[in-house]
Amino acid sequence: MKCTVSLHNFKRIVLLIVINISICVTAVSQEYKYEIGGGLGMASYMGDANKNNPFLELHPSFGAVFRKNMDLRWAMKANLLMGNVSGNTMNFDNAYPGNASAEFKRSFFELGGQMEFNFLPYSDKYKYLNTSKISPYLMAGLGLTFAPGDETFFGLNLPIGLGVKYMVRNRINLGVEYSVRKLFRDDFDAPNKSGFNLDNPYNLNDGVMKNKDWYTILMFSVTWSFGPNDRKCTNL
Repeated sequence: MKCTVSLHNFKRIVLLIVINISICVTAVSQEYKYEIGGGLGMASYMGDANKNNPFLELHPSFGAVFRKNMDLRWAMKANLLMGNVSGNTMNFDNAYPGNASAEFKRSFFELGGQMEFNFLPYSDKYKYLNTSKISPYLMAGLGLTFAPGDETFFGLNLPIGLGVKYMVRNRINLGVEYSVRKLFRDDFDAPNKSGFNLDNPYNLNDGVMKNKDWYTILMFSVTWSFGPNDRKCTNL
């Protein structure tokens, strides 16, 4: 018996196949929804006692990381960090009123959230989508910084950074990330109010982005993936 397919039916079959493939491709996400882990790294301060050297007076930092993988390109990350920073105006030639000098040390805690964009579709599965087990990424978000002391610091921070993540094996991810935290106050480097301090030492009011403090974090992390993703495509 001879089997024939009309041109109309052939077009319908092709259309259904294309729609099915499109739905599958857009539905593909990470094999696992979530990651949890921790990291170790170094933190440094930038402000009135350090204008342009992000790697001056590095101190240990560590923290916990939780990530939700939205798809192969986008992820949401939450972090809880702790670190130490310090600064000393004697490291530079800046002249302060009355030739005064100041130094400080303090610990800080951070709770934050960021969005991450992977430059490559990050996964060790779905090779038909040209996925990669390694990908650079950009991140940005919002956080809260708390630093105890004689004068407690508590305020918003704006994190911006870049990193690289590598899926060393199924469920295990390694990462390295460098980020800066923009603060919206100038007293992060003034834990003590007695004597000369670095809370706006020149008495300037130049706007939101000037005369404020920053800190940087270089973090190495290990995370474990969990929570199988029910939206995986199985039709291809």
